[in-house]
Amino acid sequence: MAHIRIFNHYLHIPYILLGFLEWLVLMAATYLAFFLRFPEEYGQQGFGDSLLLVRAFVFAIVLHGSTLAMGVLQSYLREGFVSMVVRSVVAYCLLACIFYLFLQAVVDDLYLGDDVLVIAILISLVAVVCLRWCVFHLVDAAMLRRSVVFFGAGHHAASLLAAMQKAPRQLGVKIIGCVPSGNEREVDDAFCLDPITEGNWLKFVEANGISEIVVAPDERRRAEGGDFPLNDLLDCKLSGIAVTGAINFCERETGKVELDLLYPSWMVFSEGFRYSRFRDAAKRVFDLVVSLTMIVLLWPFMLLTIAAVALESGFPVIYRQTRVGIRGSEFELLKFRSMVRDAEKDGKAVWAQKNDSRITRVGLFIRNTRLDELPQLWNVLKGDMSFVGPRPERPEFVSELNESIPFYAERHRVKPGLMGWAQLNYSYGASEEDAAQKLRYDLYYTKNHSLLLDCLIVLKTIEIILLGKGVH
Repeated sequence: MAHIRIFNHYLHIPYILLGFLEWLVLMAATYLAFFLRFPEEYGQQGFGDSLLLVRAFVFAIVLHGSTLAMGVLQSYLREGFVSMVVRSVVAYCLLACIFYLFLQAVVDDLYLGDDVLVIAILISLVAVVCLRWCVFHLVDAAMLRRSVVFFGAGHHAASLLAAMQKAPRQLGVKIIGCVPSGNEREVDDAFCLDPITEGNWLKFVEANGISEIVVAPDERRRAEGGDFPLNDLLDCKLSGIAVTGAINFCERETGKVELDLLYPSWMVFSEGFRYSRFRDAAKRVFDLVVSLTMIVLLWPFMLLTIAAVALESGFPVIYRQTRVGIRGSEFELLKFRSMVRDAEKDGKAVWAQKNDSRITRVGLFIRNTRLDELPQLWNVLKGDMSFVGPRPERPEFVSELNESIPFYAERHRVKPGLMGWAQLNYSYGASEEDAAQKLRYDLYYTKNHSLLLDCLIVLKTIEIILLGKGVH
């Protein structure tokens, strides 16, 4: 098995193993830094110092969190080794350093000292970058990659292939090809394999080292009749070969639900889309704690934003707009005004565009820094929104999108959020096509939302804010 599922979210084993190795390196870096700075004291206490163990443990947590926040591992798959190194430098030398300095200032038992902290971060940076290079370049790829074959070569298989090729986040998947079901032939010839006769599937997967078969025929009912290799797939499954549905495979590998593969009954019978009173209570506590904390920490920036907006373009500073919330209910969303006062003087809702001329100079800055979103903390406190969830849309757009995009209404099964899974994985939505693309990620969140996924989204949103991604 190349993945495990924790709180409904898929975690790939190669990432987990790499994370564990990095954890050991970070812990060791703390001890080494302490030894280099205080060799005599270390010689007396050494590994028996329980307080140093706690500090090393917290140090590793902080650096791991900074790595997630900057999207370091994903950047290697998307942009290459240099980008990974640059993000690692920012994560360790900026985010982790600032956060740990804050921790050791308020918690005496976590005090490492500025010298030890700097040495530990530098050792960690060099050691972890070398470790990642070794894992990605020196380890035999065959040990990390799973060979996958699709049963089906029609529209569904082609959609699945396209989704995989656009999602560089997966590590260790090699698509061997597509075995046609009936007369299906829509995938690229380079991926289209010869049909496999009855009784030969097990021989095929063993000969080619296949570890997973993804079932993706266009006509499910017809395929499950005479053309469906039921006995062969059962033989493969009983021999240890994973047999997976196309939607589940796409969801697991890309973090989204592919609309072209979706059928209504899957949402009812799949794992997910479940109600949990404990999860809802924990999410509400999370919303209240994080929102109140942010208000306490960021109120000076709110006052400065109010002053800047008022000085440039006058009052009102707060912009109120009707949005659609959970189960289609409407609420009034608050934002600092970033556009001119008569941005929609004719009363007609207009999609925001890149380099929108209606945005003021102050508005451009507060959008880039996400300061314009801070009044929505009040929406979170009121319960209209959650801190994490699908971004709320305007009723005028929702009514249109419900008509043109299948399953669009299902994103309103959970509370909308200040930040979301779609915002992490897709650029700013400014058209119907963008809305359809974002819906794939919103459905993944609606199906699998948990406190773990919320925390992951919050961490990764730091990357969005620091790098100014997805801003219009």
